[in-house]
Amino acid sequence: MANSETRQHLGLLSRLRKKLLAAALLAAAIALSFFLGAVFSGKDSQPKITTDLIGQQISDIQELATVEYRYTNMGRFENRLDFYGWQVPLTRKSFIISYDGIIKAGVDLNGISINMNGTAIAVALPKAEILSHEIPEDTIQVFDETRNIFNPIQIEDYTNFTKDQKLEVETKAIENGLLGQASERACAAVKQILSKIPGMEKYKLTVTIDEKL
Repeated sequence: MANSETRQHLGLLSRLRKKLLAAALLAAAIALSFFLGAVFSGKDSQPKITTDLIGQQISDIQELATVEYRYTNMGRFENRLDFYGWQVPLTRKSFIISYDGIIKAGVDLNGISINMNGTAIAVALPKAEILSHEIPEDTIQVFDETRNIFNPIQIEDYTNFTKDQKLEVETKAIENGLLGQASERACAAVKQILSKIPGMEKYKLTVTIDEKL
């Protein structure tokens, strides 16, 4: 009787071990399937890098202002009435104006060029240009303004003179390397933006300026 009970007890233990082993194997299989699913789904979730994807990353930026140049300037305006090359006496008008200005330079990203060759991606940007040039009205001060009844100062005198002054300042800023600096910063900024695309580390990315664009 005792031997019979012992055999039954051993049989129960054996069946219990088998059930526990089967449950453990099943749990391991489920865990492995979840792990593999997460791995492969993670791979599939990375977008395929194409020229369209690269273009989408920077399409919303349109204009990339990379350099802001602030300055203070002063200029003198003078004019006389002219009669067939002869300056009419007592018609001189003049004023001195001082003002602050803000020039923003950068690139227009609507004109970019993207080329892919294997794992090499070459992005070309248009050359930098002046995107805006503003003179805040509250910075304008007028000095030594003449009052001549024969040749009074008009609003157009101020606006035209300011336009000419803007062109002079822009020319000087460009001569001092404003656009070159804007181009360098634009290339660096675009490269930083594109480098954040998942999987871009597998590609050789170059960003340059193309004068022909």
